[in-house]
Amino acid sequence: MCGRFARSKGLDAIIKRFVLDAIRERWATDPLVSAPQYNVAPSQMAPVIVQDDAREIRPMRWGLVPSWAKEQSIGQKMINARAETLAEKPMHFRLKDGGLFGFAGLWDRWKPPQGRELDSFTIITTAPNELLAAVHHRMPVILRQEDEESWLDGDVKDGAALLSRLKPYPADRMEGFEVSRAVNSPAFNRPECILPVSG
Repeated sequence: MCGRFARSKGLDAIIKRFVLDAIRERWATDPLVSAPQYNVAPSQMAPVIVQDDAREIRPMRWGLVPSWAKEQSIGQKMINARAETLAEKPMHFRLKDGGLFGFAGLWDRWKPPQGRELDSFTIITTAPNELLAAVHHRMPVILRQEDEESWLDGDVKDGAALLSRLKPYPADRMEGFEVSRAVNSPAFNRPECILPVSG
């Protein structure tokens, strides 16, 4: 279902929303994190928020390449935790207030026989809410802000409690509309990707 996503806010908004003050200087000049991304496609790099000793941003490739994989190409099939196809019409969904939110995801580090290690991620999907059900039978899991801390906490051992957070986001807090087919080109990364088409 989730074959593209956008981040229309820059570094300052990310730092404020996800409480990441310690990383400002490190990423201030990196366009991958500091500049908006309007059309992130599978196999492209994107900033991912993780938490080990501290919460931070790591650039990762979209398309999970598990540590046990023999080849990197498996990532093309693992952009969502459950593989989905794109809807016929390109659609853009967002929160009504225009605010930032986080997807629930999984990540891993792949070590090839030769060459550099690769961090990659996949977006977890769930049953759709009423808004997205008209377009597709799955939707990405949008974490409620109050659930983000426990999702990022690697020390949480209660699997059932974590799984209970993977549910459809309330439809009344979202909106959706058709966008330009220009989003079909991964090279097209402009604000027009998230603007409604007229007519």
